[in-house]
Amino acid sequence: MVKTRKKERADILVVNANELITLKGGSTSPRTRMQMQNLGIIHKGALAVKNDRVVAVGKTSEVKMKYRAENVISASGKIVMPGFVDPHTHLVFAGSREDEFKMSVEGASYMDILESGGGILKTVKKTRRATVEELVESGFKTLDAMLEHGTTTVEAKSGYGLTVKDELKILRVIKRLNQLHTVDVIPTFMGAHAIPPEYRNKPQQYVDLVVMKMIPQMVAEKLAVFCDVFCEKDVFGLAQSRRVLVAGKNHKLKLKIHADEMSKLGGAELAADVGAVSAEHLLFSSDDGLKAMAEKGVIAVLLPAAAFSLMIGRYADARKMIDFGVPVALGTDFNPSCWVESQQLIIAFACHFMKLTPAEAITATTINAAHAIKKADEIGSLEVGKKADVIILDVPNHKFLGYRFGVNLINKVIKNGRIVFDKEADRSKFFS
Repeated sequence: MVKTRKKERADILVVNANELITLKGGSTSPRTRMQMQNLGIIHKGALAVKNDRVVAVGKTSEVKMKYRAENVISASGKIVMPGFVDPHTHLVFAGSREDEFKMSVEGASYMDILESGGGILKTVKKTRRATVEELVESGFKTLDAMLEHGTTTVEAKSGYGLTVKDELKILRVIKRLNQLHTVDVIPTFMGAHAIPPEYRNKPQQYVDLVVMKMIPQMVAEKLAVFCDVFCEKDVFGLAQSRRVLVAGKNHKLKLKIHADEMSKLGGAELAADVGAVSAEHLLFSSDDGLKAMAEKGVIAVLLPAAAFSLMIGRYADARKMIDFGVPVALGTDFNPSCWVESQQLIIAFACHFMKLTPAEAITATTINAAHAIKKADEIGSLEVGKKADVIILDVPNHKFLGYRFGVNLINKVIKNGRIVFDKEADRSKFFS
């Protein structure tokens, strides 16, 4: 008599995926060059989830031999992949700026709007007046939308307070959102986002405030993981940006930098020199700066929706960056002038405007994006032991990402091992 091996119990089995996109083997370092094309696809793939972890990944026949579960999800005709990671958002703010969109359509530049008291400074006024409760409610709704579009982890920057009190308020809101919401929220301090009106003619004194008061108080409350700065002409110059970043580094914060978005200032070179985890935007970066980033392993977080919103007809040269060996990630840059919650749309923009392949764009919104927030040991790929952050999409293969856009392709979202969004269940409400 042959003894039948007893199967282990799992909480969820996802089986028969047309493509199970694992991105296996990317946890140690971000993918570069041709590695970005390697998605680790398993056809007719399956995974098992127990508690909040992935416990098995492989062919459906193999996984089902070892595991059983009451909740078995068929992904036949669909793809299964890691939840999207959004490594660049300005999640917490009050108000909106649709009037400035009209100004942009009529030809006003970003800096024109900023100098007229609009842009960041308009949002600063509204955010300063907003209560913690109002900001939490607004941020919660945004995270809901992001989750429904498949994003399971986001980075969130401060920067719409620009006083000690209001920057702390925003960071406390970010902390509260991380506690309350299903989506994991990674906090970044960005007090150096703009020069506030009260320091308009005293920019150096504002940098003093950021370095000597904001950073120490924020660190004392353990409110941030990263320190960021808007290094740009007429905002914070190279010397000022370096000072902010070095102060952050001295307080054990990891570094990010908004670099070369609207002019070739040398932000990419600065990112490499100070050992930043990532440099973001990079529309005007020099070849020397990009090569320095490649040498130091600085991740380029590219934001095609922000470039789209600027209406200048220019995008970061992602193909050159990949050729140079720069690891590339993608984010939404969700903010009042770039109001987009979907990494699916970002993939489409990256493919259409920056000529990334669908495989490269998927890598850039998963494992490389996880590296950009120093979370690749936990998220960004589907491997045994990692968090069970999984999305199922209503498309037959990964090439549909970027090809089909303007609709939400998500069928189900599993976050920390629980189904938190199910389009089929929601649809059934309308036919019950």
